[in-house]
Parts: sequence; structure tokens; C-alpha cells
Amino acid sequence: MSAAVLSRPLVSLTLPEKGVARYAMLALLAVGGTLLLTLAAKTKVVLGPVDLYLGNLAVLAIAAAYGMRLGLATFLLYLAEGAMGFPVFQSTPEKGIGIAYMMGTTGGYLFGMILATALVGWAADRGFDRNPVKLFSVMLVGVALILAFGFAWLATLLGVEKAWQFGVVPFVLADVIKAALAASLIPAVWALFARR
Repeated sequence: MSAAVLSRPLVSLTLPEKGVARYAMLALLAVGGTLLLTLAAKTKVVLGPVDLYLGNLAVLAIAAAYGMRLGLATFLLYLAEGAMGFPVFQSTPEKGIGIAYMMGTTGGYLFGMILATALVGWAADRGFDRNPVKLFSVMLVGVALILAFGFAWLATLLGVEKAWQFGVVPFVLADVIKAALAASLIPAVWALFARR
């Protein structure tokens, strides 16, 4: 495999080399990614006092599969859909929509997801997405960014103790498991293509 192939994200295997078809496919992938993010945000696993949502799993997997540029474009499109009032987030429309929802208790997590997408996508562009250990390490940093910014934002709204107790502690183990799943999935797909 050439060095040029090693520096491309997984999604590059589906893209035409150039022309209108390439841009159409990029647009289709971005819209499809926002649909996947919405579905993951709405998918709930009931575990007790705090439900587990699959949003972070989708954020990390899309970033690893799409790379930094398309991953960021997809996530920013998802945020734009939410800002325009589409019910794409976890608790919309039940707990509000649009900018008001985004500036509520979820705001810090959303900002952290932008940074996590950039980091994981950057790593995927450099070949980390072929090795589950390397990818998992980067995804752990991505999870830490999401939780850190979520905590910081919640601390300004609820206070440090409540932000830690309700905004970080219940999610750490679940987010590490989601990172492990995403870090296993993308290299597995690469391995399937390598066998062809």
C-alpha cells in the first residue's frame, strides 16, 4: 500500500477522484452523517438513573471514517441543523430546540465534540485509523475533551459539584466503552478492504 493511501481516511475509498461526482458524494456523505448523528443522539439504552445515548459513538466513528475536513463539515452541518430548529439533538424537541437548547446544559459537550471530531479526524488522516490501539488512544483524548468542556460549561450553570456529579461521573465508563467500540470498528473495516 502506498504512503498516499495510508494518509487518506476510510471514506476516501468511496469517493470518485474528481469532478461533480466527487462533490455530490461528499455532500451525500455529509448529509448521511448528520442523519446518523441524529439517529445516534435519539437512541437510548436505559441503564438506571442516567440513560446511555450513542451520540459520542457516532461522533468518534464519523470523525475516524471521514477524516478531519469532511468530519468537521458533517458535524458543523449537524450543529447548523440543530441551530435552525430541527430536532436533531438528544432531548429535542422535548427540552427545547435551536440556539436556546444548544446554549443550555448541552452546550459544552457540543463544543467538545467539535474539538474531538477535529482531533480524531486529524489522526485518521495520518493513518491512526488502521490501528485500534492508536485510534483508541486518540479517541480517549477526544472523550476527555467532550467531558472537560461539558463539565466546564455545566459548572458555570450548575456549580462545580453538581457538574461533576451529574455531568461527568455517570458518563466516563460508558464513553470509554463507546470509544473502544468505535476504535475497533474502523480498523476492522480497513482490514476487510485490505483483504480484497
